[in-house]
Amino acid sequence: MTAARIVGAFMMAGFLCATAVAAEQPAQDVEADQPTLSLEDLDALLEEDAIEESIASLNSSEIADIGGMALVLAFAFFSFTRKSVVLKYVSFAASIAYLGFYKSNLVSIVNIFAILQGTLPDVRHSIPWYLLIGFTTVSTVLWGRLYCGRICAFGALTQALDRILPSRLRIEPPAWLDRRLVYLKYIILGAVLLYFVATGDFLIYRYVEPFWMFTLNGNTVMWTLLAILLLATVFIRNLYCRYFCSVGAALGLISNFTVFRIKRWGECQTCQICETACEWGAIDGPKISVTECVRCDDCERLYHDQQKCVHWIVLRKKPLVQTAAS
Repeated sequence: MTAARIVGAFMMAGFLCATAVAAEQPAQDVEADQPTLSLEDLDALLEEDAIEESIASLNSSEIADIGGMALVLAFAFFSFTRKSVVLKYVSFAASIAYLGFYKSNLVSIVNIFAILQGTLPDVRHSIPWYLLIGFTTVSTVLWGRLYCGRICAFGALTQALDRILPSRLRIEPPAWLDRRLVYLKYIILGAVLLYFVATGDFLIYRYVEPFWMFTLNGNTVMWTLLAILLLATVFIRNLYCRYFCSVGAALGLISNFTVFRIKRWGECQTCQICETACEWGAIDGPKISVTECVRCDDCERLYHDQQKCVHWIVLRKKPLVQTAAS
């Protein structure tokens, strides 16, 4: 009885071994038929997995920040394309409330410092920042200083104040003086960059930018300088943006490569309606300075106003003149 059991056990073991070998052979054949992945393919798969893992790991607060930034930027661009005064001021309100006081997220000279140092923030935790910088850069190349005229929370605040304050308080610098003062911001940009390269002290931004005001965190000197600036802005509209903003200077340099510039009519050679209406001193006769223009829409709305723009008035009168001549 014992011998029979031993023989049976050996037979069962032999059967199991044969089954395992038979099952292993097709698997090996299948593996042999699969293509071998290159190192580049493996790197691509690993990078894709890392991106998916990074996106999946975003918490609800980070997703809300990304959505909020995307919404503000999208609405600002929509208001720009519609050339609507009402939508422009709604965009101002969104920038002041969300980008200003809620997130305190503005394009700053500090960002230029980071680029010079090569210390950009981690993408995983700074997607809204990259959205803002990316939109600002691309929109400047395509249309000019759209950020300055529509998205910057401080610029939006001063433009909104300009509509509230009595116009009789306003003082317009003479054209000859204005054309010289606009170079101040480029001097400030150069000086601050040289100072940073020499010292590595990025805290200098607090004394050349008022954007910190949205954090409500500043010392006595900073608040005093801000009060003087805002008081002066009551009399000279867009004072900081026009003459002192280093970010505006940097974007002005980029705007020299603007693709889609504002069209001009032949009658703009002599007409001064838009030049008078421009709040930024960016129009000089038939010429628009792309470095100073912030795409505020004022002149573009006038270009399409068939009751005010000389171009359309002349077109309406031409048939009458031709009929009278005939």
